[in-house]
Amino acid sequence: MPFMQIVELLSMLVTIFGLPLAIFIFVYEQRKQRVNEEEEIYQMLSDGYTSFLTLSLQHSDLRLQSEKATLDLDDEQRDRLLAMFAILIALFERAYLVAYEPDMPERRRRRWSSWEDFMREWCRREDFRNALPQLLPGEDPEFAVYIRRLAHEEAARNLA
Repeated sequence: MPFMQIVELLSMLVTIFGLPLAIFIFVYEQRKQRVNEEEEIYQMLSDGYTSFLTLSLQHSDLRLQSEKATLDLDDEQRDRLLAMFAILIALFERAYLVAYEPDMPERRRRRWSSWEDFMREWCRREDFRNALPQLLPGEDPEFAVYIRRLAHEEAARNLA
């Protein structure tokens, strides 16, 4: 078989098998990279929430880990409580902006469910719900609608 025919045959084999294989590997690697980026974002958000919980422990007099509203606070404590709620809203908004989609795949839906659970947990607190009108101006409008809906649902659930 002449050299040129061998080269032509190898060229056809590369075109038939190599090119589709290269495209498949490229797409696979891109998908893998996207999943890793999503995981990294989720981990960073989780770290942020863990930091918030640590901060709430440092301000234990505000009783942020209680399910009920913290009553009988002095002015300084009310200011700190509002600041803590502002930190929490900023974290929830960031999670909403980077992790929420209306029609997300199951993997992302499972991750988002944990954030929705955190939001619902805080929306059960009357003092958090009452602070929302003061906390939400300037936040993402879609996020504001979302957290208000959760707050409304949790308030209704508390009444039932």
